[in-house]
Amino acid sequence: MTETRGDGVRKGAVPFLFYQLSICILMKFSKTICISLLLAGAGAAYTTVAFSQSASAPAAGGKLYTVVDGYKVDPDTLQGFRTWRAAACDRCHGANQEGLVGPSLIEGLKHLSKDDFVKTVMNGRPNTQMVAFSGNKTVTDNIDKLYAYLKGRSDGAITKAHVEAMQ
Repeated sequence: MTETRGDGVRKGAVPFLFYQLSICILMKFSKTICISLLLAGAGAAYTTVAFSQSASAPAAGGKLYTVVDGYKVDPDTLQGFRTWRAAACDRCHGANQEGLVGPSLIEGLKHLSKDDFVKTVMNGRPNTQMVAFSGNKTVTDNIDKLYAYLKGRSDGAITKAHVEAMQ
């Protein structure tokens, strides 16, 4: 469960918004980019839903993902990485899933259940730049594999964003 302050805002969320604002100022981003960063952060900061870990459908061998040497993964997890690339998720969430305009998925998936992840990806998030991917066949066909790849990154088992097939 995510720790919140008395007003329902996640602890650490407000300092994150100031961090985003300082990045805008220091990097001299355009007003549009700064507003996008702040809106994305505000949408994440004021989420009052308490997230819970849910059991995920295991991959072969009962595991969600299999990783060797931090970057060699099972075929399903590799397909999840390919789905990540095909959907261009890195444009908002960063090449290393640490966040850009969109939030860090490495941190987010520590708290977000698989069901909430699927709902977010399929339906998007109102009043944010997170669009719905329900019309993207690659994403819908590989949503479990995408989750496995991102969960492996979030858990720290996959240490490099770019993965390869296990031998």
